[in-house]
Amino acid sequence: MNDPYDLHRFVRAQEPVYDDAVGILRRGMMCTAYMDFIFPRLADVDASAPASAYGLRELDEARAFLAFPLLGNRYRECLSALAWQNDRTALEVFGVSDSRKLHASLTLFAEAGNEPALRTMLDIWFDNLADAETRALLDGV
Repeated sequence: MNDPYDLHRFVRAQEPVYDDAVGILRRGMMCTAYMDFIFPRLADVDASAPASAYGLRELDEARAFLAFPLLGNRYRECLSALAWQNDRTALEVFGVSDSRKLHASLTLFAEAGNEPALRTMLDIWFDNLADAETRALLDGV
């Protein structure tokens, strides 16, 4: 299989912990250690953080992630688990740092996928407001 973005790095990272991660989400929490490869975001959204091996470099890579059957389906499954938590806030479920990461990820994938479910999650969790840093990077600012 052609994998110009090395998306298999996500498969390798998720494989031993995915069931645990989605179970944690269904219980209304998330493990910080899983955020980067469960909810990836643009590589340099948080310049103060160390570079992550799981940062996406461009919108086309995010599109490829969503189109990769295993990864795209897992991302959507995690969003579905979050949909059941809609009576809580992102801060309650994720805490400050990880809610920012979720916001950046949802902004990126809502733009990349233009799928109603992705936009709905951005609406539910962040009042349909895009993450400003991600938006600026996507706009080339």
